[in-house]
Amino acid sequence: METLAGNATPGRADGLEEGTEHRKYGTFAGVFTPTLLTILGVIMYLREGWVIGNAGVLGGLLIIGLAFGITAATGLALSSITTNIRIGAGGAYSIISQSLGLEVGGSVGLPLFLSQALVIALYIFGFREGWLWIFPNHPALVVDLAVFAVLFGVAFVSAGLAFRIQYVILAIIAASLLSVAWAAAQGSMVYDLTNVGIWGDFAGAPEDDFAGVSFWVVFAVFFPAATGIMAGANMSGELKDPRRSIPLGTMAAIGVSFLIYLLVAYWLARSATPQELQSNYTIMVDRAAWGPAVVAGLLGATFSSGLASMVGAPRILQALAQHGIIPRGRWLGKRSRMGEPRNAILVTGGIVLLGLMLRDLNAIAPLITLFFLITYAMINVVVFTEQSLGLISFRPSLRIPRVVPLLGGLGCIFAMFIMNPGFSLVAVAMVMGAYLYLTGRHLESPFRDVRSGLFFSLAEWAAKKVATFPPGNQRAWKPNLLVPVEDPVALRGSFEILEGVVYPKGSIVLVGLNESGTDDLLSRELFPIRDSLQSRGLFASATIIDYHGLADGLTVAMQSLQSAFFRPNTVFLTFPRNELQERAYPELIREAERKGMGVLLYAPHPRAGLGRRKVVNVWTRDRSPDWSLEWDVGNLNLAILTAFLLRRNWDGDLRILTAVSDPAEGGPAQAYLDRLAELARLGQCERVVGTIPFRKFLEHAPPADVNIFGLSPDLSFDFAQEMVEQTQSTCLFVRDSGSESALA
Repeated sequence: METLAGNATPGRADGLEEGTEHRKYGTFAGVFTPTLLTILGVIMYLREGWVIGNAGVLGGLLIIGLAFGITAATGLALSSITTNIRIGAGGAYSIISQSLGLEVGGSVGLPLFLSQALVIALYIFGFREGWLWIFPNHPALVVDLAVFAVLFGVAFVSAGLAFRIQYVILAIIAASLLSVAWAAAQGSMVYDLTNVGIWGDFAGAPEDDFAGVSFWVVFAVFFPAATGIMAGANMSGELKDPRRSIPLGTMAAIGVSFLIYLLVAYWLARSATPQELQSNYTIMVDRAAWGPAVVAGLLGATFSSGLASMVGAPRILQALAQHGIIPRGRWLGKRSRMGEPRNAILVTGGIVLLGLMLRDLNAIAPLITLFFLITYAMINVVVFTEQSLGLISFRPSLRIPRVVPLLGGLGCIFAMFIMNPGFSLVAVAMVMGAYLYLTGRHLESPFRDVRSGLFFSLAEWAAKKVATFPPGNQRAWKPNLLVPVEDPVALRGSFEILEGVVYPKGSIVLVGLNESGTDDLLSRELFPIRDSLQSRGLFASATIIDYHGLADGLTVAMQSLQSAFFRPNTVFLTFPRNELQERAYPELIREAERKGMGVLLYAPHPRAGLGRRKVVNVWTRDRSPDWSLEWDVGNLNLAILTAFLLRRNWDGDLRILTAVSDPAEGGPAQAYLDRLAELARLGQCERVVGTIPFRKFLEHAPPADVNIFGLSPDLSFDFAQEMVEQTQSTCLFVRDSGSESALA
């Protein structure tokens, strides 16, 4: 049920009116319950018996397993990407947009909203059929309008009311399942499993005079039962902790519902003959211990599905409006003082009412299901793409094998064309049309996506495409180092640290600085080092330029490489060996800042070197009294990313430290480090706060093989040397370029 942070009203980035108290929900209420209720729907009550009667025991279990296998793969992909991004609000639309861009996200989000709105009418029709089974004399239109009024009223009041009602519906569905269990306990299972056969005869349906069907037709009838997994993810904007709640709630709901479907299938196979299962859609009602409980469960399932969509569809519409997907959508992007998108609810209600007045949506019902499947397929594509690119920004807390989203995506596409090939082509064409339309709109995204990284990795032919994206893409950042070389022998001492920082996806440009005007000696030394780096799997290149002074020579190199396809983003400097270098370095650091490049100053310990290459310390400054954490973490992004790469390449440990002079700041400082480690997805990472002055804390700080500190243009080399001596380790002094982000 989607909302999306944007710029809908002045003064609030989330579209909320001033003074709003926006209630947030936990895993059970916000994700598990709506997802479970959406999956346990009409098909379980009215069609699962028909599936078992046609397909037999093995065939039926194969259909259920295949359908839930596709759903589980998609759920795992959804869970993985959710733990990698700050999803905030927007559900599937937000996930796709943050990875593949607003155009792709919007092209899926627009038809998804329409489908989510129109499917409410289908749920209302399903509820009406169950109601008329009990009260056959009630006017159909009156029943439809009454149910719509209740759904609309609940959604308009608040999502919280919808959640409370869902608890009641959950109890009703549980009662219906208990009625089934009680029947089983009382001896309803009078047949053995050979009753329906290992493999069914696929006789067909009564409305077709049992003309016969195929395995895949039965699969197509059952498959929509396994969808609905986005019900929790759509509530991302309403969750206290979406990064935790969406994976846990979604996968728990899939697992519980899969078990329920298997148990019901077993009970049906042993409680009725194949002929009864094939011809009687209400066999669960007839065989349950108390039939009215199952009817109530059927009504509750359709009502809860309609309610989930009535709450979720307006949030998709509001999300689209806030990012400009819908022209002039400012009004739709607003939310009430209680955080409800009531303007979007009004529009959604109008679309649902129009669908009810049409009285028959069977003609477009397959198209609605196919749009859901396209959304699921795109979630798998997003995860598979980000995994394949190997970007440093993709480091989810929940890692899954790349084959999982691949199979999930292929399964969704397979299910689409098995269910209805004609409508599948129409659905794909509509999504492509929406994409072309949005591409022409030149939307401005509030976040960076990985498209430039995608094209960057494909080949050099994508260079023009990459150039069309905003510069400094934080999601696609990789360490591309510019390494000035005056003495190739000294460069050999930096070999291991360069490999640790760059491997496997970064690059190194070795710039030989030739002061003598002849480069024969430098060439003989430099290019073999480049070849050695390449042999270890690093993308390395080398060039030689003439210079008259270190600062001038390296400035020329930085300027000349600005237009290169693999443009360096970080200058790697070794600790100055003489006064000339000491005087040149401050100007080099300022020039790197002007060119939008970061700086790594490498200060090796003369005896310890890189030690065991196991532990990396990152030092953060004392931020007292403001320990707030937003997107801008100061001069800390490159330090964290460098430490992360060293830890990963060395299979070591990472530690973040800070020292505060005021002991009262210890608690806020610890909370800041904990939050920083969480948002940066650093995994197992020790956080240490010293409540004593920095230099005194250095004497007691845990040791490391490499200590990383911030770097300023006026860095005192005496201070740097002191850090090397006091920590008894190699040190890196780091300055951000502004184009990288540890939180992206």
